[in-house]
Amino acid sequence: MAPKFGTSGLRGLVVELTADLVADHVRAFLGASPVGSGLWVGRDLRPSSPDIAEAVIAAAGDAGVPVTDCGAVPTPALALAAMQAGAASVMVTGSHIPADRNGLKFYTPSGEITKADEAAILAHLGQPRAGKTAARATCATAGADWVARYVTGFGAQALAGLRVGVWSHSAVSRDLLLAAFRALGAEVLELGRSDQFIPVDTEAVAPEARAQIAAWVAEHRLDALVSTDGDGDRPLLADGQGRLVPGDVLGQITAAALGADTVVTPVSSNTGAEAGGRFARVIRTRIGSPFVIAGMEAAGGRVVGYEANGGFLLGFTAQGAAGPLPALMTRDSLLPMVATLTEAQRAGGLGARLAAEPARFTATDRLEEIPTAVSAGFIAGLNDDEIRISAFIETFGERLAGIDRTDGLRMTTTLGRVLHMRPSGNAPEFRLYAEAESRSLADDMLARGLARLAAELRPAEESR
Repeated sequence: MAPKFGTSGLRGLVVELTADLVADHVRAFLGASPVGSGLWVGRDLRPSSPDIAEAVIAAAGDAGVPVTDCGAVPTPALALAAMQAGAASVMVTGSHIPADRNGLKFYTPSGEITKADEAAILAHLGQPRAGKTAARATCATAGADWVARYVTGFGAQALAGLRVGVWSHSAVSRDLLLAAFRALGAEVLELGRSDQFIPVDTEAVAPEARAQIAAWVAEHRLDALVSTDGDGDRPLLADGQGRLVPGDVLGQITAAALGADTVVTPVSSNTGAEAGGRFARVIRTRIGSPFVIAGMEAAGGRVVGYEANGGFLLGFTAQGAAGPLPALMTRDSLLPMVATLTEAQRAGGLGARLAAEPARFTATDRLEEIPTAVSAGFIAGLNDDEIRISAFIETFGERLAGIDRTDGLRMTTTLGRVLHMRPSGNAPEFRLYAEAESRSLADDMLARGLARLAAELRPAEESR
């Protein structure tokens, strides 16, 4: 499959992300979008990222755009540094997908690009080389500035008394996570550092990884364990029993802690945001940060956004426990983890704080190596046949109450439970989300749903 834009930037197989293709997209981005004072470039730790970053830098220089190379740095840290400098930026990352794939995330000086920006970039493809030259600088402080943002906002003793494990794996954020939680007063233990790239999807953590997290928490008597995906824009937080906290729950807690009036979140997030009247408005969007950003920009005011993967977007200058938190309109991992653990300190522990949230539990996973065409065909066929949809729900002993086709197919039962299926926008995967009033029910719905979908999708895949 040729590289293409998905829910979060350009993605494709490394062998297809040639220097020429990368340069073409960089020239198109620079031609279609404002660049301000120049272009800042960062990358994750997958093996292909340094060469792709060099291709980005070379293309910008050829276009006469000055470049600042930030090296290996988390996506939100790069975006923060570039926006503060009034510059555009490109992050070389495949995020959570395997190392045989990679991609580019584009930012204007005002933040992450929108779907309209993507269309403009595609329309500018094919621009000739300019043959110019431009200055090249380096920045070694973007990561430290990202950490300092949260120490300023929450204070050097915000997490004092907590024993926190950091699952480093191959996340580009790993050293900064260690620095951040120590700077916030926690006792920190590093775990699971890897020289090989490990694709960690915070929305669908593999069973063996979940088991390892639980074992680490028990062995080291941790109050919490934290990590991120490969490029550091999606959080992973486990409680003192080694159970993962869903990303949308982190979002709800953080939004309330920061005093947001309006929440913008995709249809894949659980319905806890609507419960209890904590927020004046809850706006639901398609899945992907560009859609969340568009919703936030339309809403204005004290608005935040978050996704089921935990990435949190701050749309106004909020007040932390110790200082201001300026707006950052891109997915961030540190804010929801720090805010939730700070709230847990006030509540008497993470378990107590989580127990105060509405009783809505989610579980999600995906079937891998399902071609996009197969997934799209399956969803299209199901969407056109409500009798078939009802029959699918009835296999769970439930009855259909409502359908939402905003993104994929989201089915709500008469008992208020949810099954939501959709093809991934970034990889050949088919995702399933389940929501229920208890963790065990959500897990059971997910397991049975995946088994049913595998029976439907894999024969279709094999026959092609």
